[in-house]
Amino acid sequence: MEDGHKQIIIKKVKKKQAGGAHGGSWKVAYADFVTAMMAFFLLLWLLSMVSDEKRIALSEYFSQYSIFQQSGTSAVATKGAKKMDPHLVVDLEDSPKEMRSMSSLGKGCDSFVKRSKRTVTANDEEIVKKIRSSVDDKMAGIRDQILVDVIEGGIRIQIIDTEGSMMFPSGSAQPTAKAMEVLRLVAENIHEIPGRIVVEGHTDASPYKEGQLTNWELSTSRASAARLALERFGTDPKRIARVVGYADQELLLPLDPLDQRNRRISVIILQSQE
Repeated sequence: MEDGHKQIIIKKVKKKQAGGAHGGSWKVAYADFVTAMMAFFLLLWLLSMVSDEKRIALSEYFSQYSIFQQSGTSAVATKGAKKMDPHLVVDLEDSPKEMRSMSSLGKGCDSFVKRSKRTVTANDEEIVKKIRSSVDDKMAGIRDQILVDVIEGGIRIQIIDTEGSMMFPSGSAQPTAKAMEVLRLVAENIHEIPGRIVVEGHTDASPYKEGQLTNWELSTSRASAARLALERFGTDPKRIARVVGYADQELLLPLDPLDQRNRRISVIILQSQE
């Protein structure tokens, strides 16, 4: 080089990206997809093995679950956990103390009592335990027709129809002999529980019309018949706060509106809030 200067040569080297079109990053995504699908089909298989009553409880749990509130207690008993009757579902709730008026009822609500999460109390556990023991001792044969859950404001006992075991004959507001036995048992168990009482009647979505009567009148008449039975079995009439019929607007099984288990009577014991 002239004048003793050396020529500097700069060489740019482009590094090949690892993998490229034939890399292995897609394998990670594919593995995640396969894992998710396996979990999904495992969930479907598990649900197919669960009884209808537990499936109802599970559905209610997730329909009320919120990541912004504390999680509820599982309604499905697991091996090694505290023994729980799968048909006596305890649904934990917590929210403001006021009740919704009839005009404020909207799609998906359970009753005129506002529902949300709350921590179960020792008194709630004692009441549920008492009812469970009473059902096991006196009416074990129809235990799947009595559902119990703790809701905001009190405790609800639901008496539902099942195949071959109706609480009311089709289109009638006259309780069957079996329904009277259940209502007697309910009256015995709520006698010492303080608080006023709400009686609700529900039908399935099967169209019913006889003269001027529809499912609205039928559900209300059945709720009133249940009230009369409770009073006959010793419930103080002054404790009755409301008797109401919901027709098919508050289904127990919304995905199967014609299922007979949607036909039910709900007895709610309102507990005073401090």
